[in-house]
Amino acid sequence: MTTTNATPGLQTLLAAPSLDTDIRRIADKILQEERLTQEDGITLFEKGDIGLLGALANHVRERKHGNKTYFNRNFHIEPTNVCVFTCKFCSYSRLYKNREEGWELSIDEMLDIVKKYDGQPVTEVHIVGGVHPKMNLDFFMDLMRRIKAHRPDLHIKGFTPVELDYMFRKAKVSVEEGMRMMHEAGLQSLPGGGAEIFHPDIRTQICHDKVDAEGWLHIHKTAHSMGMVTNATMLYGHIEQYWHRVDHMERLRQLQDETHGFNTFIPLKFRNKDNEMAHIPESTIIEDLKMYAVGRLYMDNFPHIKAYWPMLGRNTAQLTLSFGVNDLDGTIDDTTKIYSMAGSEEQSPSMNTAQLAMLIKQAGRTPVERDTVYNEVKDYSGVVFSEEELAG
Repeated sequence: MTTTNATPGLQTLLAAPSLDTDIRRIADKILQEERLTQEDGITLFEKGDIGLLGALANHVRERKHGNKTYFNRNFHIEPTNVCVFTCKFCSYSRLYKNREEGWELSIDEMLDIVKKYDGQPVTEVHIVGGVHPKMNLDFFMDLMRRIKAHRPDLHIKGFTPVELDYMFRKAKVSVEEGMRMMHEAGLQSLPGGGAEIFHPDIRTQICHDKVDAEGWLHIHKTAHSMGMVTNATMLYGHIEQYWHRVDHMERLRQLQDETHGFNTFIPLKFRNKDNEMAHIPESTIIEDLKMYAVGRLYMDNFPHIKAYWPMLGRNTAQLTLSFGVNDLDGTIDDTTKIYSMAGSEEQSPSMNTAQLAMLIKQAGRTPVERDTVYNEVKDYSGVVFSEEELAG
């Protein structure tokens, strides 16, 4: 066992006589910066002690990023929760044919949201929502052009492959042509949503009618070929097995080997409020931390691992910073409904910059503001916040 580059605490864990031989072998590969196999990933889930997994993931996290934890100043626009698809895990969408509880924002209403941030140093608008048949390719290209005309410096990150696939098919354009049109209209990067679980055994049970794994990956690959960066997610903690998670991560890792276009991997915790899978118990905090740790260890070619704090809650998000995570997303805004409607810990998910930076500091990490593509904007390690700033 090679432990010379490990911290004393990690060395102690690895020296335990009772340590499983498979885990010991995998830990040695991690310390030697060797790639894990799918079998290794499954073994970490099945046999890995949470303390050792955290120590190993933290070792990799600090090797890549030191003590830095990133965040950005962003806000969300959710154009609609009306959707033509019927994902069983979704608490957010309302079927197009039954829209009484739905909302549908006009372009002017969405521009009003953008204008609310005039004069504020936000750097990104994140646009994602349901798949509405009348909000088509032309509609969203018009929206982005008007956003860029009003505020050219604002980075537009938007639209999952689920939304894009529907738009392109409805407009009868290829993925390549559709992505070119969206990019020219102002789209600069893609979020990671809609990935769920790639394996068809699971995907056909929880979201059978939307774009499949191959379609999702093809849209991201096309974005990468245009110089756009994207994110990737995985919805965990429902009916999938550990090997389904590893299969999902492997597909992402293979595409990243080919394109190097992914910024970050974001495990998303399944929440069971008000959806067709409400009978399934949610994962424990231990299982959540294990997911983040294994994600950091397995996704060796992904620069960043992000914990989406509105979904996990602030306390658990802080814990993830010791389990491989080096990004907590952004300040968000209380307009975000996708996760609060599913029963997330944060029912009004909004933190100002001071509050988010302090959350990171309290976990013993260095808060660093970034832009969407991880250019560093400001290091907050020496910043002292007033009581008024922390009170919001």
